[in-house]
Amino acid sequence: MAGLDPSASSRVAHARYHGDQDVMPGMLDFAVNVRRPHPPSWLVQQLNARLPDLARYPSTADVATAQDAVALRHRRARNEVLPLAGAAEGFALLSNLHPRLAAIIAPSFTEPEAVLSAAGIAVHHVVLPPPFTLDAVLGADGVPDEADLVVIGNPTNPTSVLHTREQLLALRRPGRILVVDEAFADSIPGEPHSLAGDALPDVLVLRSLTKTWGLAGLRVGYALAAPALLARLTAQRAHWPVGTLQLTAIAACCTPQAVAEAAADAARSVGLREAMVAGLESVGLEVVDGRAPFVLFRSPDAEAIRNRLRDNAIAVRRCDTFVGLQECYLRAAVRPEWPELVSSIALAGAHGGSRR
Repeated sequence: MAGLDPSASSRVAHARYHGDQDVMPGMLDFAVNVRRPHPPSWLVQQLNARLPDLARYPSTADVATAQDAVALRHRRARNEVLPLAGAAEGFALLSNLHPRLAAIIAPSFTEPEAVLSAAGIAVHHVVLPPPFTLDAVLGADGVPDEADLVVIGNPTNPTSVLHTREQLLALRRPGRILVVDEAFADSIPGEPHSLAGDALPDVLVLRSLTKTWGLAGLRVGYALAAPALLARLTAQRAHWPVGTLQLTAIAACCTPQAVAEAAADAARSVGLREAMVAGLESVGLEVVDGRAPFVLFRSPDAEAIRNRLRDNAIAVRRCDTFVGLQECYLRAAVRPEWPELVSSIALAGAHGGSRR
């Protein structure tokens, strides 16, 4: 029996590589983009209160409560909301749409490629050149006209670039579904350019709650789309796909109070990000212009920097696993400990590298 093509095997491995693989116990973690070390106490209390209910299957009332909270948050109808076991489940369901050709705007989160390729769906990467904006692909040589599924992040992981509403909507075509990964949209004050509140028949928005609320271990998210599109998406979905605690978290994190708390955190993070960017630039790094709670930066010494940081118990995300990026790029989450990261990078340059 023929073996797996080495290049295909390498792409599968790269597509399944995630930031937590760069982190060892005890390291200062800039590799993972979860913005809280643990969920807030009010959320933990609500989850604890539901533990006695785990002997029962999730109820339709729990599902409706979660849907209603999301619908109110985005001014959508209940039947336009689909609770998910993390946004990653939304990507896993995309094969149910049976696209002939899926176009993925790259560099981007690798999970869509992994699940679509595994389902035997043809995938075409539309690679954006630096500075990774959509300006380069909105002309005649951009997304193939025959692509009936287009996947894009906004803001995009790992580049942190925020595309405009007008650019996103320009990707629509008759017979095409546009999937917008908004996992980090709530990290930007005012959530500009989000399509979450737009009831468009051909647009599917995926949202994650794990990053904002420290829930990566629970897997929590939701999708927003027209009822007919959600019906196609879930045509072969397992029964009871989202558990009681997940539904509770979705409802809790979409209340007006929680949304206001997340918005305040997003506003505070703006200055933190600006200071971190200035610090990285001060030691000669080329930073990509973006808005997300992580920073993509470039250096000819990136591999040496990453190794030196690892030796100093600091983890950053390697980026050569993303289509369209090379090993000269690294990604770091925005954290208040950024001065320690910058100091260690400066030391790495002093010890071994040609700094610019």
